[in-house]
Amino acid sequence: MSRLRTFLGRTVEALPEPLSLALRPAAYRYPLAEKPEPVPILDGDVRLLIGHANYAAQGYWFARAAERLDGVAAINLHLLGPNEKYGFPADRTVSRQVFQHSAHWRREHFRRVADHYTHVIIESGFPMFGKLFNHSTAAEIEALREHGVQVAMIAHGSELRLPSRHVQLDEWSPYAGDRWPDTARLERVALRFRSLLERTGVPLFVTTQELLLDWPEATWIPLSIDLDRWAGGVPVLERERPVVVHAPTNPYLKNTALIEPTLERLHDEGIIEYRRLPSMPSTEMPSHVRDADIVLDQFGAGCYSVASVEGMAAGRVTIAHVHEQVRAVVRDTLGLEVPMVSATPGTLEQVLRDAVARRDHYRAIAAEGPVFTAAAHSGGPTAAALAAFLGRA
Repeated sequence: MSRLRTFLGRTVEALPEPLSLALRPAAYRYPLAEKPEPVPILDGDVRLLIGHANYAAQGYWFARAAERLDGVAAINLHLLGPNEKYGFPADRTVSRQVFQHSAHWRREHFRRVADHYTHVIIESGFPMFGKLFNHSTAAEIEALREHGVQVAMIAHGSELRLPSRHVQLDEWSPYAGDRWPDTARLERVALRFRSLLERTGVPLFVTTQELLLDWPEATWIPLSIDLDRWAGGVPVLERERPVVVHAPTNPYLKNTALIEPTLERLHDEGIIEYRRLPSMPSTEMPSHVRDADIVLDQFGAGCYSVASVEGMAAGRVTIAHVHEQVRAVVRDTLGLEVPMVSATPGTLEQVLRDAVARRDHYRAIAAEGPVFTAAAHSGGPTAAALAAFLGRA
């Protein structure tokens, strides 16, 4: 029966698309208007596709950074989530329904990439062509290589970070004890990703410096943002009650449950005004950050994320649990010191009270943020990290 079902499915997929859609169960249909054109033929000696996670628009901004290199044209593809709400910029988007169920789009997409692109960067190990290669990223890499396409991968965090390794490093690890209910699954995810890297041997870029502990052969690729969107804002630490914001897109990773009682207590005492920012479109976030005095990022992973980069770019006092190893990578790679304040869930109250008491000291740290982000996270160092892979070193 399963062979017959497979045969019938392939037969239906081979039909002209309008007829194929009409013959499918409702759950496997999609509006033809949602089917995007294949990725375009780019004009450049090096033609790069990045996809398809686009976390915090990093796929999009990495493509813009790559285009700073001589002869490079780049584009990113963003697979839209089922409840897409952030509205991150992207060169091309594809709905999940089309990605999963349009054999026509998958075939057209692969042919365009294989025939016209020279380089592909796969984000987080996600298959780029869905069922075309039975959801096997390794098979996709092999097929692309057979067409002369060079392939690399980018890891952003949990796909590579091994919880069993991280929990040995830091008492505040989000994977310790029962802090993150999904820890066992994340261990399996990281082990599978490591296996994929070992089998394919592709170069790996990592967007957070502490991931170099998981894969020392990787290359750190600095996060990149649009600095202009974060410029300006209220003067820092001028209000009697400083505004402290925290946007826990992943509260487990950020250890929100460990820091929020402190924040709520300080709020109730009138020391700070705490604002927990809900999920919102990316276009709305800059105004909230520019209206804050202090931005809190994560308090467990040991690295700094896009939220910290945005806070520093806005000239806010930016606080997170940042390992010395992370600071050392930035120092050794770029010759820069990261102007962030380090704290743990155990020291955050002391740090916040100190910020209220010694405002000039913390204003000086905040003022270094825009200078640092302009030097480290505006695209130039990102392009430099990509140069060797793209043959432009």
